Amino acid sequence: MKKKISIIFIFCIVFLFQNFSYSEDKIAFIDLNFIFNNSNAGKKLNKQIEDKSKKMNSEFNEIKKKIESDKKKLLSQKNVITKEEYQKKIVELENEIKSYNNKISKKNQELAKFQNKARAEFSNQLKSILEEYSKKNSIGIIFRKENLLIGKNTLDVTKGILDLFNQNVKKIIIQ
Repeated sequence: MKKKISIIFIFCIVFLFQNFSYSEDKIAFIDLNFIFNNSNAGKKLNKQIEDKSKKMNSEFNEIKKKIESDKKKLLSQKNVITKEEYQKKIVELENEIKSYNNKISKKNQELAKFQNKARAEFSNQLKSILEEYSKKNSIGIIFRKENLLIGKNTLDVTKGILDLFNQNVKKIIIQ
């Protein structure tokens, strides 16, 4: 009987210590968007994306102006040229519009691909820093702030991660 009681007692003690040790893990959360938008490397990536977007928009506006002027020119020639030639020029203009739409679509895809590569490379750089930070500060789990409903501000480690990221990552190169 004493053996059974001592075994049960030992089992309870082990169970209590085991649960206690699990409660020692720290939990934290970070705001990835804040780090991406406010880190030095993230600002440079955002600037590259913004520059590419502005360049594309200016090209698109030039194309739009050219198509509009071609339309006006064609409409002004409607009564001057033959009906067959007018139809031929309309088909040419429509083909030109399709071609420009394809170019626009490709440029948009290239920009989206660049943005995805930039985010992926940024995430890879950040992941190594998060691993280092979690080991150094004995953090068991780091959540994304976007996925949390509510949390204590003391669990937010965004500023510390941002400082560490700025120290270790000066520039991210996307190829």
